[in-house]
Amino acid sequence: MLEILKAIILGIVEGVTEWLPISSTGHMILVDEFIRLNVTPEFKEMFLVVIQLGAILAVVVMFWKKLWPFGWKEKKLEIKKPIFSMWFKVIVSCIPAAVVGLLLDEKLNEWFYNWQTVSIMLILVGIVFIIVENQNKKKTPKINSIAEITYPIAFYIGLFQLIAAVFPGTSRSGATIVGALALGVSRTVAAEYTFFLAVPVMFGASALKLVKYGFDYTGMEIAILLVGMVVAFVVSVFIIKFLMGYIKKHDFKVFGWYRIVLGAIVIGYFAIRALVG
Repeated sequence: MLEILKAIILGIVEGVTEWLPISSTGHMILVDEFIRLNVTPEFKEMFLVVIQLGAILAVVVMFWKKLWPFGWKEKKLEIKKPIFSMWFKVIVSCIPAAVVGLLLDEKLNEWFYNWQTVSIMLILVGIVFIIVENQNKKKTPKINSIAEITYPIAFYIGLFQLIAAVFPGTSRSGATIVGALALGVSRTVAAEYTFFLAVPVMFGASALKLVKYGFDYTGMEIAILLVGMVVAFVVSVFIIKFLMGYIKKHDFKVFGWYRIVLGAIVIGYFAIRALVG
């Protein structure tokens, strides 16, 4: 039961931090210092990625009508061309991270998955959020719907996502949102496009980890994985609703300041631990 309780806590952390631009990786590293699953290192590495499936299913359920390109109209199959167009743009945005991820997945973990990289990126992206929002104060967004996002803009957003794929602590949602804002996309559209962009990215990353890990699980491992995913799904529903309501009246600067504080806490915690140890 203790391991299930840990899975619930990790699911809550995943559901909250995956969609807010505050870095799920940064939080997971801190949580792992205090709440460690009693599992093999290989299973934990896979779990921390595959748990995201619960979070992404929340997007699929909540935005189904905007994501599914088929329907029925007067008993005839209807193909919704704007949705197909949106998916083509999402694919373009995914290309940079997909190529680098497939080629360097293990190396990236080896090189950058550490508290130093996470803390630095938490602080840097937090500063960038504040700068971009200050610059946007007097500007009117040029892009106010996903239909207005061009293929070049979609590719540039994908390059920002690539930064998150390489450097943990950046936050995938944080990188794509701040990139979209810098490119003239409105806050609401930037957040929504980020949600949609997460669907193929997270499914792809989870599938890659599952294949590499294999399908030989103990009963406890299956329970931990399922509980974590279900909790992440439920929490994600509430967090996505909150974020979409919040950004209609507020900017993202509060998340920038939060990232800076969290980055400082990560540095302070590990520095003290090194001195004490």
